[in-house]
Amino acid sequence: MPNAAGDRVTALVVTYNSVGVIAGCLDSLAGCGRIIVIDNASGDGTPALIATRCPRVEILANPCNQGFGRAHNRGYGSAATEFVLFMNPDARLRHGALAALVETADRHPDAALIAPRIENDGGDPVVSHDVELWRRSGLPRGGPALPEGEICAEFLSGAVLLLRRSALGAALPFDPAIFLFYEDDDLCLRLRRLGWSLVQTPAAIASHTGGGASAPCPRVTSVKSWHIAWSRLYFEAKHRGARSAWRFGRVQALRFAAKALAHGVTLNRAKALRDRARLRGTLAYLAGRGAAPPAEG
Repeated sequence: MPNAAGDRVTALVVTYNSVGVIAGCLDSLAGCGRIIVIDNASGDGTPALIATRCPRVEILANPCNQGFGRAHNRGYGSAATEFVLFMNPDARLRHGALAALVETADRHPDAALIAPRIENDGGDPVVSHDVELWRRSGLPRGGPALPEGEICAEFLSGAVLLLRRSALGAALPFDPAIFLFYEDDDLCLRLRRLGWSLVQTPAAIASHTGGGASAPCPRVTSVKSWHIAWSRLYFEAKHRGARSAWRFGRVQALRFAAKALAHGVTLNRAKALRDRARLRGTLAYLAGRGAAPPAEG
């Protein structure tokens, strides 16, 4: 049942063929006053499962796959609470996490985003905060050290994020030009440039399967790889300019072509498929294509 903290929060979950994980996610959100699922035309019975198992959950059905950010923006437009909680369908809040996130937000009125500590399904902590994108290559492999207490970060993972709605004013949280990937990088950077802080608290814990939002298959892997490459260049152009994106894109195209060829020679089909898709996404961006879902090939 909702509680005092939960009444101040609207939870938003975007689903796409998420029937295997969505029940656990929604069960963990029982304390939220309002839960909205935005379904991207799932074909596996996800909406029917939600309607049967969690009848109080509102379902906004998209006629086709709109991607992560666009779908969240649709749900965000329906929210009227002080906070919005963005949740991946393969994430679950631990007991007391929602109240801890809201309590942390109350203690840090300068924080626009508050995130929990995230663990994998085995209970091991996962690095879910970071420095901004361009400084990550200089860090030791594995990312920054795990903090023992609350920290201000330059980046917080979009797997579970509590957003103070007043921080954005009338703006939408996610760039609709991005179909998939780097939406959280973009949101974090925009909020920091507006003068807001991003806080992670270990008082709130969530688990995240990672990669479990949609059932895995070669086509899904290929589409995701295409968007990783396309969105990375879009993000580069948006925040560093078209010239920087063009230079970086040419380097990436050569890199992915070489890797795809090498994996093909060694008969590593999965990695060859991944890098061919990344090459196609890179070339698509350089050719001026938008982020419409690419056809498999």
